Amino acid sequence: MEDEVLEQILFVFNKLVTWVAAGAMVFGGVVPYIPQYRDIRRTQNAEGFSTYVCLVLLVANILRILFRFGRYFETLLLWQSIIMITTMLVMLNLCTNVRTATELSTKRRSFIATDSKDEEIRIPKRLFLDFDWNHFWSWSHFFDYLQCVVAFTLVAAYITYLLLDSSLFVETLGFLAVFTEAMLGTPQLHCNYQNKSTEGMSIKMVLMWTSGDTFKTGYFLLTQAPVQFWTCGLLQVGVDFAILFQVYYYSRYPQKPVSHTVSHTTSAKAL
Repeated sequence: MEDEVLEQILFVFNKLVTWVAAGAMVFGGVVPYIPQYRDIRRTQNAEGFSTYVCLVLLVANILRILFRFGRYFETLLLWQSIIMITTMLVMLNLCTNVRTATELSTKRRSFIATDSKDEEIRIPKRLFLDFDWNHFWSWSHFFDYLQCVVAFTLVAAYITYLLLDSSLFVETLGFLAVFTEAMLGTPQLHCNYQNKSTEGMSIKMVLMWTSGDTFKTGYFLLTQAPVQFWTCGLLQVGVDFAILFQVYYYSRYPQKPVSHTVSHTTSAKAL
C-alpha cells in the first residue's frame, strides 16, 4: 500500500516537473521582454529598445517553423516560436505607437516655439511599400512591419515548398534559424568591447538570458533535438558568458572611456 502511494506521489511529481519544464521552455524566452514592455509603457520612451531585436527574432522563429516541415522536432519548440513571434509583434506595435507619439510631440513643441500658426504639423511617413532601404525597419506604422513579416513568410514558405525534398536545404534552413537567434548577443558584446564598459546594460537581464539559454540548451540535449539546435544553443550560452565576463572585467579593471559618445541601447539584447 505504501509503495503504491509512493509511486503515485512520484508520478504526480514527475508530471509536475514535466509541466513546469514545458512552461519554462515555451514562455521563458519572452520573460526578459516583459519588464521592457512595461518600462516603455510607463515612460512612453522606446529609445532604449532596438526594434532590430524583433527583426532578428521574427526571422529566426519563422525559419524555425518552416524547418519543422522538413525535419520534425518537439511541439513545445513550435509553440515557443509562435509565442515569440506574437511577443515581437506586440513589442513592435508598442514601439511604433510610442515613437510616433514622440515625433508628434516634438513637432508640436517646435511649432509652438516658432509661433507659426499657419503651418501644419506634419510627420513624414515611411512606408514598407516605398521600398526605401534607407528607412528599412524604421517605418511609421505597425501595419508596414506586419506587411514585411507576411511578405517574408510567404517568400520563405514558397522557397521551402520548392526545395523541401533537398536534405541540404532543410538542414541549412534549420541551421540559419537557430544560428540567427544564437547571434543576438554579439552586438552587445561588440558594443561593450568598443566602449570598454558595460555601463547602462542591465546585468539582471544578462543573468536571465544566461539562465534561460542554459536551460534551453540542456533541454535540446536531453530531448535529442536536431544537432543545429543544441550546437547553436551552446554558442548562445558562450556569448552570454562572454558578456558576463565583460561585466566582471570592466568593473574590476575600469578602462579609459572612448572620446566620442556611444549609445548602449542599440544592441540586440540591450533592454
